[in-house]
Amino acid sequence: MSKSDIYETTFDEDVPRESTNQCPECDGRVTTNAVETVCEDCGLVIKENQIDRGPEWRSFEDDDHTRARTGAPLTATRHDRGLATTIGYGTDGNGNALSGRKRGRFARLRREQSRGRFQSTADRILAHGLGEVRRITSALGLSKQIREQACTLFRRAQNEDLLKGRSVEAIATASVHGTARCNGLSRTLGEVVAVSRVDQSSVRNAYKVLNTELGLPTKPVTPSDFVPRFASALDVSDEIQRRALLFADTAESAEITVGVQPSGFAAACLYKASNERGLLLTQSRVAEVADTSPVTIRAHCESLEEVDG
Repeated sequence: MSKSDIYETTFDEDVPRESTNQCPECDGRVTTNAVETVCEDCGLVIKENQIDRGPEWRSFEDDDHTRARTGAPLTATRHDRGLATTIGYGTDGNGNALSGRKRGRFARLRREQSRGRFQSTADRILAHGLGEVRRITSALGLSKQIREQACTLFRRAQNEDLLKGRSVEAIATASVHGTARCNGLSRTLGEVVAVSRVDQSSVRNAYKVLNTELGLPTKPVTPSDFVPRFASALDVSDEIQRRALLFADTAESAEITVGVQPSGFAAACLYKASNERGLLLTQSRVAEVADTSPVTIRAHCESLEEVDG
């Protein structure tokens, strides 16, 4: 038996085949593979025969304007990177209704598929944690990029065995808070915990573990980052917002914001700016928006008086 009879080659295999033709340049030996016809002596490409495997997109509307890719891209927000498929309900691929026998069959297939989604307990924990991250980022109105980064951070925490002895929900919440800190977003720990399913002390401890073990590149959050969001929540004018930003920038230049809660200092800037412009906001209302106390606002207002004076 010859070597060519061992198996049947497919159309796209790169198998050299000798040709009886000679090179038109040097009369050398010419070989042909699945890509091109080339001279082995001088390297002249005589003929190209590149296989066209088709584009990665297609049009479902029979035009060139509504192009759709053949599948969704990989995502870090799913434990299987988004490669899993689902079994639909009610109709077949042509939109025809299924019979009762086929519906029962697909129900059993759907049940078995659900049981086989997770290969191990680690996959089940990962799916639960990533689902919690998606829920928290959605409740906070964070972007898709932040959601992807938070899910990647949770995956790293699991790979480093940081979930042992700790709540999955706490690590998921800490991952969202840590990602927001790394991107310089004005989200306080209290705001993240408000949409979480664990208490603040558990999230704070989980965040300390992530920050210590993984070395998160967190960015410092300044009072100026909180002023626009608090101004929008209090429905104040643009003039008051600009005045509050001026107070915050002056305080940051004087370095009196070092070691203080930035959200509380931003609330004090808005309170002082509103009083100067004749808008009487109570300290309790401003403190409620900033998730702080009226005592903190009064203390920071005294610091602003010293700088402004």
